[in-house]
Amino acid sequence: MKISKIGCVGAALLLVASAAFAHHSSAMFERDKQVELVGTIVTFAWTNPHSWIEIDVPNANGGMDRWGVECNSPNNLARQGWKSSTLKPGDQVTILVHPLRSGEKGGRFISVKLANGDVYADSAGAGYAAPPKP
Repeated sequence: MKISKIGCVGAALLLVASAAFAHHSSAMFERDKQVELVGTIVTFAWTNPHSWIEIDVPNANGGMDRWGVECNSPNNLARQGWKSSTLKPGDQVTILVHPLRSGEKGGRFISVKLANGDVYADSAGAGYAAPPKP
C-alpha cells in the first residue's frame, strides 16, 4: 500500500514537471531568424513569469504596428543589471527579437539598444542565439 502511494505521488510530480518544461518551450519562435524593431516603447511590464515589452514600429503604409516582445523573468533580468525603470513609455529603442513562427507581430527578446547607446541583452535566455557583434 505504501509503495502504491509513493508511486502515485511520483507520477503526479512527473506530470507537473513535464507541464513546467512545456511552458518554457521556444518552439513558437524562429530561433534561426532575427528581426530588428526600431520604434517607441509603449509599455514595459516587469512581471512574472516573463517581462513583456510592447513597442510601436512604423510600417511601410505610414502607420504603426504594435509588437509584443517576451523577455526573461524580472529576477533574471535584475541579475543582468535591469531595473523596472530600464524601459519607459516613449523611449526610442532598437530591439532585436526572434520572431514568432506564426507571422504575428511578436517575438522573443534578444537585445535592446537605448537612444543613449546603452545595450541590454538577455544573456540568461538559455538556448537563444546571442545578438550579432557590431
